[in-house]
Amino acid sequence: MSSPYTGLDRQFIGGRWVDGTSGKTAPNHNPFDGSLLNEIALASAADLDAAYQAAHKAQRAWRLTGPSERAELFLRVLAILDARKDEIIGWLVKESGSTLLKATVEWGSMRGGTIEAMTLPSRVEGRIMPIDQPGKQSFVFREPLGVIGVISPWNFPLHLSHRSIAPALALGNAVVVKPAEDTPVTGGLLIGKIYEEAGLPAGLLNVVIGDVADIGDPFTLHPVPRLISFTGSTRVGKHIAALAAGGKQLKRVGLELGGNAPIVVLDDADLDLAVRAAAFARFLHNGQICMSGNRIIVTANLYDTFVERFVAHVRGFQTGDPADPQTVIGPLINAKQRDAAVRNITAARDAGFAELLGGEVQGQVVPPHVFAGVPNDSAFAQAEQFAPVAPLIRAADEAEAVALANATEFGLSSAVFTRDTARGMRVARQIEAGMTHVNDISVQDSPFNMFGGEKNSGIGRFNGDWIVNEFTTDHWITVQQIPHDYPF
Repeated sequence: MSSPYTGLDRQFIGGRWVDGTSGKTAPNHNPFDGSLLNEIALASAADLDAAYQAAHKAQRAWRLTGPSERAELFLRVLAILDARKDEIIGWLVKESGSTLLKATVEWGSMRGGTIEAMTLPSRVEGRIMPIDQPGKQSFVFREPLGVIGVISPWNFPLHLSHRSIAPALALGNAVVVKPAEDTPVTGGLLIGKIYEEAGLPAGLLNVVIGDVADIGDPFTLHPVPRLISFTGSTRVGKHIAALAAGGKQLKRVGLELGGNAPIVVLDDADLDLAVRAAAFARFLHNGQICMSGNRIIVTANLYDTFVERFVAHVRGFQTGDPADPQTVIGPLINAKQRDAAVRNITAARDAGFAELLGGEVQGQVVPPHVFAGVPNDSAFAQAEQFAPVAPLIRAADEAEAVALANATEFGLSSAVFTRDTARGMRVARQIEAGMTHVNDISVQDSPFNMFGGEKNSGIGRFNGDWIVNEFTTDHWITVQQIPHDYPF
């Protein structure tokens, strides 16, 4: 049994664990009981520059390593994940407020992403192209981008950092990651420890924890990174895209942004399946998931029965300590998110929506709330409810259900429930989203299947061959073997 990691209160820059030099510190609290987990000396702009320079230097040698050497790194990471499973899950519970179920799922997501990353080095292919010039050969090489900057969120911090870190490294890039301020350990420092233990060469992975005022915009504007991979809100994502386009050096962005996933329950759906799936999709991790079933749209002939069964099912959810295996609803990540949830609940009451289930807030634990008769065009339905709050929406028929599902600025994930799979496929293809799942929840992420959204839910794609395309670039090279007779 490996000894637990220590020193998870420092920056990881150039293969060294160092204190940040901004002169500021940030306490890291357990969102359930408020206990202090650690306190981190925050990074300055100079520390950020040191991280990017270390990554730039290390990547020059890493890009020349063979695919087997890179793949072997992930075999070692996999062994560490298995050996430290309980330790990693424990950090997710105490830092991000994850229930044991959610934390175990997230550990499994990192593990699955590690297995997929092992295959990526050997999947990078170039091409020999035809060309209309005698004696000339034409090649297209696929090369690493260089250094990738990763900005990750607090809701699935381990997975959503690692799904960019692992493929970036596998494809010959170096990485600098800035995790969310609420999850500095699980979003970055813990991953740094794992890769350090696995023998990753110094400088290829750097973790900087800092105040947005000091390193927020400079993280994107710095000249070294070629791509910024951001997961978070649409508002911040648009700001990052503007910075990436408006700085001295134009750079790529990969943006996985907000969602307002519709769960469409058609008139021939398996009602018991739809109820349980909708509840799981809405309340997993307290609704703090971009793919959460944010609007539950039920056709009229099933609506009343669905509402009755849904409320009865959710009423039995245990709330409280996320370390208790029976807990379904744990704490929201911070007081700001709790207060936003309370405001949304109050607004729904003021609007006259039928509150069928509710309860008193305890600390940062908000019990599940269910509102029926919610208009799809209301501010309540159109907002991304990053909280355990479920709006139930009635649709007259299939056509209106599809129209309501599409009436949103977002287009990340979605779900359709029907006993007729051909009908489900037909309806799914009408939904304006990057992902739609028939007879399953909207919360899905497979490391070897495409992940990404449409509309204001983002730009770019994760996983498998899609991430290969995102994190590499084409380089056209020709060789003229028979000299040209140039006209002048």
